Parts: sequence; C-alpha cells; structure tokens
Amino acid sequence: MSIILGVDPGSRITGYGIIAAEGRGWRYLDSGCIRMKTEQTLPERVLTIFQGLSQVIAQWQPTQASVEQVFLSNNADSALKLGQARGAALVAIGHAGISVAEYSARQIKQSVVGTGAADKVQVQHMVMRLLQLQTCPQADAADALAAALCHAHANTHMLKMTITGLRRGRGR
Repeated sequence: MSIILGVDPGSRITGYGIIAAEGRGWRYLDSGCIRMKTEQTLPERVLTIFQGLSQVIAQWQPTQASVEQVFLSNNADSALKLGQARGAALVAIGHAGISVAEYSARQIKQSVVGTGAADKVQVQHMVMRLLQLQTCPQADAADALAAALCHAHANTHMLKMTITGLRRGRGR
C-alpha cells in the first residue's frame, strides 16, 4: 500500500487530497483546502501553503506526491503567483523527502474523467464515484484528489508494463 498526496496549488486556495493505493483500488483518507487570508501578502501566502502542506505530510506520512503543473495564462501576474504557490508545495514535499510527479490539468482530467476537457463538476462527480464518497468535496480538494488518482493510475500502468515486459523477456 502506498499513500499518495495530491496537490492543486493556488495562491488563494490550495487543495490537498490523500488516498491509499492498494493494488488496483484506492481508498480515501483525507482532503481539504489551505485557505489564504485576503490581507496576507504573497510571501505570507507562500509560507501558509508550505506550513499547511507540511502539517498534512506530518499527519499522513505519504510516500508519493502528485502536483498539478502550471498552465499558461494570459495574465502573467496570475501565472507568477500560481508558480510561487506551486513552488511552496514542491518545497514542502521535497523537504519531507517524498518523490513527486507532475501532471498537467489535462492529463489529470483525462485520467479521472476520460476527457481532458472536463469541467470541475465532472471532476468532482468522478472523484466521488471512484473513491465512494458520500459528500462532494470542495472543488479544489476534488482537483487534488484527482491528481492523486492520476498518479495512482500512472503507477498501476507502469507496473503493468513492467510485469508484461518481464514476462515477455522470460520467454526469449
């Protein structure tokens, strides 16, 4: 079993999700949002993200992490702030010595919903179904859980490819 932390970075709200990957199945452990106060400066927000994720990591001890990549934006200021929020998340994960994978929003949506053009409601719905949740997680937490599920899918796919390759190699 491996515990996977998914992170949806944001300069106002950073979502996180924790799942346990057990063979071909997944189990929900926790999710939530790290919310910044409107009066916080950007350096204070970055610190809040680092501290919040560090607390989540200390509590759950994940062995792997998945972080959504920065998308290109028309607004350079927004893209820079998002990049700094993402950097705070990566530092918290790296500081804990956890391996991290990065996926685009399109890859995450494709993995969880089946289309890279899915909207937030579709992601929330599929996260609820895949993790058998009774209540709908907040959008940023659902995106983070989707990032964790995407990584679990990628791990399962890589394991399957490795086993298939080993089986083929034995016959030669």
